Amino acid sequence: MSKIKIFALGGLNENGKNMYVVNVDEDIFVFDAGLKYDNDINLGIDYIIPNFDYLVKNRKKIKGIFLTHGHESNMGATPDILEVLPEIPVYGTKLTLDIMKRDISKSIIDKVKLIEIKPHIKIDFGKNSIFPISVTHSIPDAVCYVLYTPDGAIVYTGDFVFDSTMQGAYKTDIGKLAYVGKQGVLCLLCESFYADKKGHTSPNNRVSDFIREVLIKSKDRVIATVFPAHFYRMQEIFNEASKTHRKIVIMGKQLQEVIHTGIKDGYLQLDKKMIGTLSDLEAKNALVLISDEKEKPFGNLERIIKGFDKFINIRENDTIFITEPSYPGIEKRLAVIMDEIAMLGADAVSLSSKKHLLHHASREDLMLMINLMNPKYFFPVKGEYRNQYTNGEIAEELGIPKENIILKLNGDVFEIVNKENTNSLERIEVDDILIDGNSQGDIGNLVLKDREMLGENGIVIISCTLDKETKQIVGGPEILTRGFIYVKESQDLLEETKALSKEVIEANIEINSKRVDYSKIKNEVRDILGKFFYKQTESKPMIITVIQEV
Repeated sequence: MSKIKIFALGGLNENGKNMYVVNVDEDIFVFDAGLKYDNDINLGIDYIIPNFDYLVKNRKKIKGIFLTHGHESNMGATPDILEVLPEIPVYGTKLTLDIMKRDISKSIIDKVKLIEIKPHIKIDFGKNSIFPISVTHSIPDAVCYVLYTPDGAIVYTGDFVFDSTMQGAYKTDIGKLAYVGKQGVLCLLCESFYADKKGHTSPNNRVSDFIREVLIKSKDRVIATVFPAHFYRMQEIFNEASKTHRKIVIMGKQLQEVIHTGIKDGYLQLDKKMIGTLSDLEAKNALVLISDEKEKPFGNLERIIKGFDKFINIRENDTIFITEPSYPGIEKRLAVIMDEIAMLGADAVSLSSKKHLLHHASREDLMLMINLMNPKYFFPVKGEYRNQYTNGEIAEELGIPKENIILKLNGDVFEIVNKENTNSLERIEVDDILIDGNSQGDIGNLVLKDREMLGENGIVIISCTLDKETKQIVGGPEILTRGFIYVKESQDLLEETKALSKEVIEANIEINSKRVDYSKIKNEVRDILGKFFYKQTESKPMIITVIQEV
């Protein structure tokens, strides 16, 4: 019999940053390693990944990271993890690994172990084994994973829907799922994103009719935003564009690579004659595709709206088409963008989040998965806590005992010994790692606090020059401000600031002294000026003192 521990480093009570760990005795299996985008609370942060200190401490026990599909929320943290742990094998289908390779640093690409898997072919790890099964999502080659242990199967669904129209690389192998369920499932980790949506997700995940309507009604250029990894939506756009004889202009090197590679590998079907160039950008029949990669949602569209794009300017006859329904966390951002487009005189069209759904399991889909698996323990994952709770209620309605429904937060350990829940109170330390641009590692709270202070109150720099021999002031102090006050109208305040700074500096310089305590001067200048500025302006700018000797 085995001791099994299941917990999340990310993905519970949040959307994105999915990372689930199953520890079977001395073997560790990691399912997905995703990121989530920042919601503007953390200034300048591009994306957030789970703290993976647990993996670093247990690196020799890790059998691999098993990726379900090629969306950032499920695999976006993997390149950052491989920078620290390049020896850990990463398993995924061909398309998933191809997408991830673009983000892996060239300095480590030859060191990492990327292992391509095929659905329904078992991978052995001693007494344990992994069995991937094809499932339907908005990207081809998506899989769920079955971890076979001596005590039973642990199933992680990843993202899925049941949609009979999805064929080929999108098709769910229901027969294999049913077979796993008949053998007996110890624990099912099941997504919760749409647990509160009634019915099946299908057909609300298909929007070809809506796309066709937009393209026909728009008599001029259409600028459409796409998520580069949502292949199914792009295929719908291509299919409808071919019926309206529009020229497709793909903006951005990365999106071009994704589409051309998708066509070459057979994941996308598009007549290459339909693909235009920059010379077609101003044409009335142009369908311009723009996207965002690893930055804030709608970042490229915002740049175009503000007039910063060197190729595209929005015209009054343009139609801006948001081709994905909004999801929790971006509703406010989307509303602002729609207003800004309206101010430019262009039409703005977006999918309704109530009528149109992403490719995630709704209530009836979840019921079908639970019935197929018939697990002893049910562990809702992926989504806000309210979604996890609703998912648990669905399982209870289907006959799973309430005590066998596991509702946890990130870091909380669910332990099974001899097939029984030990009700463990163990907790793994979890946290967020904030990534800014290409910098590796956590930005940290101190940096964010500085950014917040600069954004709210600005900065004041006091510079002063001393004689190297006598230590007397020979220049300054000079005052430089940014984002604090309007200089032309605040000369009296600046003069008082100079006087106070000079008093502090002179008070800390001893006559004929060979040494000056610059640290003490900087601290005193900051303290005195901080109180002075707050009294005069009720603001607390960042104060930096620069002293040099000549």
